[in-house]
Amino acid sequence: MDPSGHERPRDLRFGYGRLDLGVRISPRDRCRTLVLAVATFASVRSANKAARTAERALQQGLRPLLFPSRLSDETLKVSFVDRHWLRVPGGQGVVELTPDVIYLAMSLRNVGSGMAVLDSWHVNASPEATIQAEDHAPREEFRRLRRDLYVPPGDVFFWQGALRDSGEAVFDDVAKAIKDQTALTIELLYGDEEGGQRTITRYSLLAHPTDDGDLVWLSTVSRHWSIDRPAPR
Repeated sequence: MDPSGHERPRDLRFGYGRLDLGVRISPRDRCRTLVLAVATFASVRSANKAARTAERALQQGLRPLLFPSRLSDETLKVSFVDRHWLRVPGGQGVVELTPDVIYLAMSLRNVGSGMAVLDSWHVNASPEATIQAEDHAPREEFRRLRRDLYVPPGDVFFWQGALRDSGEAVFDDVAKAIKDQTALTIELLYGDEEGGQRTITRYSLLAHPTDDGDLVWLSTVSRHWSIDRPAPR
């Protein structure tokens, strides 16, 4: 303490409380520190890689992929909000034209490993839509489904849609395609049960006369687009 009774500040260089900044580290200690730093970096990097691998495995386990169902799959009954009913055989779609409504439905099989949750759809009656279009329709033109439709992994279920505004241009285009028995293109947007891994799949409905003189609409798939992850091609 000084004569006034106050404690003197500690000198960081000399005397009590000295901080010696001139401590030398031996080459052996430096080597040990470097080895420890490298080992820590490798451990963190390995942990991050393991976490990414586990995340990819989890996503793979939840990923759906929708194809047309098999011709041997059971016929599904489909109801609409106006109590209209359709019967959809396996491997096929059904189109029904009325003066005010066009009813559409298609049988699907989930060949992926996760639950598929259907979100929205787009229909196109242009002959070039299947062959020439490199990309899917703009997402803002997709129509939201009015009910929740789930396709379990390894199982079949249906998609359904309806055009109810006869004043729309697409209504006339689809009605003409049905009458002329030309192809319809359906694009479905769906994802997993957590709302991720969204995919757009393009299908075609092709009119095919049967031996009995009836007309059926066979369904085929042509392309898939990944929305939330890099494209597979």
